[in-house]
Amino acid sequence: MTDRAILDRSTRATALQELQREQFDVLVIGGGITGAGVALDAASRGLRTALVEADDLASGTSRWSSKLAHGGLRYLATGHVRIAKESADERHLLMTTVAPHLTRPRRNLLPLTPDLPGPAGYLSAFGPVAADLLRRRAGTASHLLPAPKLLSAKRTRPLMPAWRGAEVRGAVSFWDGQFEDDARLVVDVARTAAAHGARVATYLRAESIEATSAVLHDVLTGHSFTARAQVVVNATGAWADGLDDRVRLAPSRGSHLVLPAARFGRPTCAINLPVPGQFGRFVFVLPRPDDLVIVGLTDDPAPGVDPRAPRVPAQDEEFLLGVVGRHLAQPVDRADVVGRFAGLRPLVVGADAGSAPPTSSVNICWSTNPERRSRSSAAS
Repeated sequence: MTDRAILDRSTRATALQELQREQFDVLVIGGGITGAGVALDAASRGLRTALVEADDLASGTSRWSSKLAHGGLRYLATGHVRIAKESADERHLLMTTVAPHLTRPRRNLLPLTPDLPGPAGYLSAFGPVAADLLRRRAGTASHLLPAPKLLSAKRTRPLMPAWRGAEVRGAVSFWDGQFEDDARLVVDVARTAAAHGARVATYLRAESIEATSAVLHDVLTGHSFTARAQVVVNATGAWADGLDDRVRLAPSRGSHLVLPAARFGRPTCAINLPVPGQFGRFVFVLPRPDDLVIVGLTDDPAPGVDPRAPRVPAQDEEFLLGVVGRHLAQPVDRADVVGRFAGLRPLVVGADAGSAPPTSSVNICWSTNPERRSRSSAAS
């Protein structure tokens, strides 16, 4: 990257000056991965672009993700094939072009436990096979993400050392992508946008937005002013409906627990455990490089929750510990939990007079100009 990609006090001051005296082509509100991506797309096309964020970059949902660059398996389980294809394409670009330094392959296991009896087990095993077809379609090489395999019980048990061995009849082994640092990805995308000429300013909160302008408040000085652009993009995610009352959201909370890897036998694979009685829903145990594992994910309605710091409620913690504990030789409890975090996904209910079906695959990227609206699929 060039010096133009540096984001510091000096570049923030320059952005503030230009936002007050010049008109931009595109003004993006929100410094998460969606906003940073929109800014990069616009700036790389030669558009005069500015990106503003009320806090630090990636301070909202983009830092509370599951650290996964998944290829659409979760969407295949719910029949959203188009979104699954898009996820596989995006994963390919992330792992081969956009951020190969921030992503890596992660082996996954889908153990064939008593919670996946007979037909349910075969249907669940088919999911990774279908996802692998999308991997091939996206052009991701098999040496990066190998094809799925069916493992015997003998080969599975050493990979799941803390599990009740008698329950494991075998497993489906498949590969997916994992982020080293989700917040760093956002910062890198924003810096790349800056390298293409975008102006980036943090601690600059949008108080209101219109089709071609926004009232911005400098959190550091208390000064407010009006910035102008040909188009204003609301990429604030879970905050989007607070800036545009035509957008209706139904936030969904994704809760995660952080536990010592030793309690799970220090697994080297991500382990996906079926939720009893809910076909297609899984809780994962995801190894991290710091001798910890992340256990997640819930997906529950969270109306009225503050997007800045959503808490993990007791019922979410009990649910996650219950799903993994039923399979461990020595179940875990709340005393084993060393950390918790949650993020809100801004699920779209509808906008304007029209109505869009609720979906867990859509992140808000809403232009105030009705002729230039778009939505983008979200990463996990």
